Amino acid sequence: MGRGTVTGRIIRTDACVAEGAAWLAARDPRFAQALARTGPLPLRLRPEGFAELLSAIMSQQVSVASARAIWARLAAAGLDDAARVAAAHEDDLRACGLSRQKIKYAHALAAAGIDFDALRGQPDGAVIKTLTTVPGIGPWTAEIYAMFSLGRADVFAHGDLALQEGARMLFDLPARPGEKEMRAMALDWSPWRSVAARLLWAYYKLEKDREGIT
Repeated sequence: MGRGTVTGRIIRTDACVAEGAAWLAARDPRFAQALARTGPLPLRLRPEGFAELLSAIMSQQVSVASARAIWARLAAAGLDDAARVAAAHEDDLRACGLSRQKIKYAHALAAAGIDFDALRGQPDGAVIKTLTTVPGIGPWTAEIYAMFSLGRADVFAHGDLALQEGARMLFDLPARPGEKEMRAMALDWSPWRSVAARLLWAYYKLEKDREGIT
């Protein structure tokens, strides 16, 4: 596993995830019980850069199938890098299936001039702050980028409803915790909050499938 004085632990391989899962299981028997049911957790790493964030923005508030179709049209048109999106006319982006709002977001991201290489060396909080200054990128998108594109081991998506519901079920809470409550709970899972998120997502999916939740 990579380590850095500024960035902290970096998840690069399945062994990194397994190390974090073992730490969590040793810290809390409920995590151990969940891990016994879910089995090994996925690595889930994604590419870095402009295209990954643009794809995340395009996926907001649409179905998975629609998001894939829009992204396929953008890629086919060569509209998946900052320079080309910045130069693209609204009609070109609209033809790929983007709404007026998402056209604004795409142009804003292209104009933001994010130094993606520099993000690798920034602390988690600075990464999220940099990304959320761009219209269309909220905390959840920034946290997911930090977790899976940058491999940060100690980031958590506190506002994620599946994580909140997974925590409610696993820890037998009377109600689904809100973002503030999740933030407090997740402090106990540092320095492996990203692995805790993987485990809670896996546990949520397992319980959802078992109970037939839709």
